[in-house]
Amino acid sequence: MYQPTLKTRYTEVIVPAMQEKFGYKNAMMVPKLEKICLNQGLGAAVADKKIVDAAVEEMTIISGQRAVKTKSRKDISNFKLRQGMPIGARVTLRKETMYEFLQRFISISLPRVRDFGGLKVKGLNGRRNFTMGITEQLIFPEINIDKVSRIAGMDITFVTNAKTDEECLELLKQYGLPFQKNN
Repeated sequence: MYQPTLKTRYTEVIVPAMQEKFGYKNAMMVPKLEKICLNQGLGAAVADKKIVDAAVEEMTIISGQRAVKTKSRKDISNFKLRQGMPIGARVTLRKETMYEFLQRFISISLPRVRDFGGLKVKGLNGRRNFTMGITEQLIFPEINIDKVSRIAGMDITFVTNAKTDEECLELLKQYGLPFQKNN
């Protein structure tokens, strides 16, 4: 049966390294990456509904899993926003799809970011999760540049079950996410 490379790496390399560094008594105590959430907020979607449809299609292509529209929860008259209007797209990746996305993200997409100096540690939110922002979806090779109507960014959140931010950071470093050295 097929198993993603990073999933195999977790069991063979990351678990022993984390046990040695943090002194876990067994492999079940080692934190895991539970899910990766991609979220795209589209403020311009209030004026043009096709923007959300295009974002859903792009996120589906990027993630390999069907994205869904997010809808506004309340009315905000200053922004001409009504409750229930589609204003974004999101997708949550788990298991094999998550590992495949993470592999493509680390090895192909991150090197395509302009002036990339590493991820900032300040993305840790104190709840053992790491969130980062992407300024344009064009870093993903699955996106055809000719078909993109507007450049949009997205947030990517890595959700772990670590007990501390330090454990979360070490786990993500072990997976291969390039963090800045001086932060």
